[in-house]
Amino acid sequence: MELLAAAFSAACAVDHDSSTSESDTRDSAAGHLPGSESSSTPGNGTTPEECPALTDSPTTLTEALQMIHPIPADSWRNLIEQIGLLYQEYRDKSTLQEIETRRQQDAEIQGNSDGSQVGEDAGEEEEEGEEEEELASPPERRALPQICLLSNPHSRFNLWQDLPEIQSSGVLDILQPEEIKLQEAMFELVTSEASYYKSLNLLVSHFMENERLKKILHPSEAHILFSNVLDVMAVSERFLLELEHRMEENIVISDVCDIVYRYAADHFSVYITYVSNQTYQERTYKQLLQEKATFRELIAQLELDPKCKGLPFSSFLILPFQRITRLKLLVQNILKRVEERSEREGTALDAHKELEMVVKACNEGVRKMSRTEQMISIQKKMEFKIKSVPIISHSRWLLKQGELQQMSGPKTSRTLRTKKLFREIYLFLFNDLLVICRQIPGDKYQVFDSAPRGLLRVEELEDQGQTLANVFILRLLENADDREATYMLKASSQSEMKRWMTSLAPNRRTKFVSFTSRLLDCPQVQCVHPYVAQQPDELTLELADILNILEKTEDGWIFGERLHDQERGWFPSSMTEEILNPKIRSQNLKECFRVHKMEDPQRSQNKDRRKLGSRNRQ
Repeated sequence: MELLAAAFSAACAVDHDSSTSESDTRDSAAGHLPGSESSSTPGNGTTPEECPALTDSPTTLTEALQMIHPIPADSWRNLIEQIGLLYQEYRDKSTLQEIETRRQQDAEIQGNSDGSQVGEDAGEEEEEGEEEEELASPPERRALPQICLLSNPHSRFNLWQDLPEIQSSGVLDILQPEEIKLQEAMFELVTSEASYYKSLNLLVSHFMENERLKKILHPSEAHILFSNVLDVMAVSERFLLELEHRMEENIVISDVCDIVYRYAADHFSVYITYVSNQTYQERTYKQLLQEKATFRELIAQLELDPKCKGLPFSSFLILPFQRITRLKLLVQNILKRVEERSEREGTALDAHKELEMVVKACNEGVRKMSRTEQMISIQKKMEFKIKSVPIISHSRWLLKQGELQQMSGPKTSRTLRTKKLFREIYLFLFNDLLVICRQIPGDKYQVFDSAPRGLLRVEELEDQGQTLANVFILRLLENADDREATYMLKASSQSEMKRWMTSLAPNRRTKFVSFTSRLLDCPQVQCVHPYVAQQPDELTLELADILNILEKTEDGWIFGERLHDQERGWFPSSMTEEILNPKIRSQNLKECFRVHKMEDPQRSQNKDRRKLGSRNRQ
């Protein structure tokens, strides 16, 4: 075993040497045998007795791992088939574990930093003695991954390193802790896909194909409710099968991101079709519950089946959207673990970029459906006192709307202290246009001014007493009359004022960090309670999301930027908890930069050649 460890260390050193050949580097990064035929047949591994040169002068990681036999196909299939967690259960447990792991890391680093302060005051002799002790004792090889799968007493949903085949192989004594974490990250992607497929299969077999439900639903209602879920399930089945075949090649997983990349580029467009239907799906489901008692009673009865484990029908309907977003995060977790400038990093970056495109297309599909209806509704409610402005546009959407108080009279704040002249106005802020109205009877709005969003400027007034609390100045550099106009506006609370200012002028500097720079250390939070956005300027949060704080109000609201997708929005601070340790914040930012770093032009060029003619995305 010591010889194998030495071989592994030497292989890693050679892997980083610039003189190593391109093929050796690729095999070293992948960590599997060259040629799938030899690696997939038990007993073909080379032993030290058969190849003594390996123990004397190992050259690559591949050679060091040739001693490890592949896992029999039946073993993996049994593992996959016996997974007892539905995807909803897995997802909740996994994210909760991720939150708890971050808390422990934060506390450990905080404790270590406190201990280091004490250690500095101790003598140099004691430090030298500790160093000798560290050298004498073997390092701990096994490591708990940041996102780990929880064992379940009713399933074999375990960690990669806990599998009997892994335990008996001796590979844990060879691999470094970071490689073990990487193996866990890849293993989680595979087993979570199995759990997801299990839940999809239940949606189809238990709900969609129920004979009583088929009789209750009109074909058009069934089509809207279930959309192309059969296509989604078929893609998941093929995807899972390829992942299983890769796992069967070697107990040390070589890579999975190359498979993810190929499926994201060529097959995951089925997710865009399904998710884009979400608005109509939700509306149809609500109508059916309200208008068809037989449907409501049958769904309630089906939900009580032990197969569903107490989960509602709606949680099965949103599975594809949850999976495609979670898959991107799982690839991110792999990307954080792979060797920099390695082949595996390249495939992980490719897979992540493709998944980002799919997720973005899914989000745009959902938004487009709802935005069109919303813009038509707003247009109908507007009456123009000025020259009419066309509201409906394919490239326009609503960012924020609401009532504010316009403070009339002289512009000086001292005069306003004695004159309480407030008049209610209503603002519609679109991504490219501001429309200022007054509400009139009949749920109508009379438009009296407007300006392009790019010609808006805001300024917060200093605290000048209760009368001017939560007041800000809005300047229209060029309004509907082609003149500059100034409005003094009063909001109902500090958070409402900040939210309007952020929406009206998104590129201004904030209290914590410049919007154009992510290089500074700024406060961070992680989501500990899920939150669904209630307004267009709010951000929906998922458990374990990490966000930079860009703005914060005293009445409990945060304007933040989510690290994994750079989406920004407001959310209640009570949904999150702050990450206090600067080392953890720095680590989170570093991982974020790595995930979203610019691609190597040569690698991008090669990727484009591979993709040429392969994608047919609607």
